[in-house]
Amino acid sequence: MILLGCMRFCTVFLGLVALKHVAVSLTETVKSSAPLLTCFISYAFIGEYTGMYTFMSLIPIMSGLALCSAYELSFNIKGFIAALATNLTDCLQNVYSKSLISGEKYRYTPVELQFYTSMSSLAVQIPACYFMIDMGSTSKTFDTFMFLAYVVDGICFHFQSLSAYVLMSYISPVTHSVANTVKRALLIWISILLFGNPMTFLSGLGTVIVTIGVLLYTKAKEVDHNRRELIQTYPRLGETKDV
Repeated sequence: MILLGCMRFCTVFLGLVALKHVAVSLTETVKSSAPLLTCFISYAFIGEYTGMYTFMSLIPIMSGLALCSAYELSFNIKGFIAALATNLTDCLQNVYSKSLISGEKYRYTPVELQFYTSMSSLAVQIPACYFMIDMGSTSKTFDTFMFLAYVVDGICFHFQSLSAYVLMSYISPVTHSVANTVKRALLIWISILLFGNPMTFLSGLGTVIVTIGVLLYTKAKEVDHNRRELIQTYPRLGETKDV
C-alpha cells in the first residue's frame, strides 16, 4: 500500500509539473502511449497476454489522439520528461492496483485502496510541501475563493480515483488505459474551449479516429478471446497456419 501510495503521489505531482511547462495537448499526446506501455507492464508483472488483433487496434487509438493535438505541439525538456515519467508511474499504478484488487493473495476493495493509498501519499506529501512550497508567499495570495477551489478539486479527485479503482476491479489494465485515452481526447477538446485555442480539422479527425479505434479494440478483444478458447478446446489447431 505504501508503494502504491508513492506511485499515486508521483503520478499526480509529475503530471502537474508537466502541465506547468508544456501545453495540455502535448502532455496528453505523450500519455497516448499508455495502452501500449500497459500491455508490456501487464505481461511482465501479472502475466496478462494481449492478443495480436487487440495489440494492433491500439495503433489507431494512439494515432488519433496524436492528431488531436498535432496543431498545438510545444516542447520543453522539463515538461516532456515529467510527462514521460507520469505516464510510466500511471501505468505501473494501474497494473499494481489490478493485482491488489483481483489478486489471489490480496483482495482489497476499491474503498480500501482509496483509503490506504491516500494515507500513504499524505505521508509523502507532508515533507514534499515543507521543502517545495514557500509558505510565506502562499499565505499572502490565499483567499476564500482559492480555498473553495481546492476543496472542489479535492472532492472531484477523490471520486475520480475511487471510480477508477471500481472500474479496475471489472476490466483489465489495458482496457482501462484505452478508456483513459478517450478521456484524454475529451480533455484536449475542453482545453481548446477553455483557453480559446482555434479548432482545426486535425483535432476533429483525431477524435473520430480515437472513437473508431475504441470500437475496433472492443471487437478485437472479442476475436482474440474466441481465438484463445478455440485453441484451448482444440490444441492441435493452434499449430496450423489457419489459426
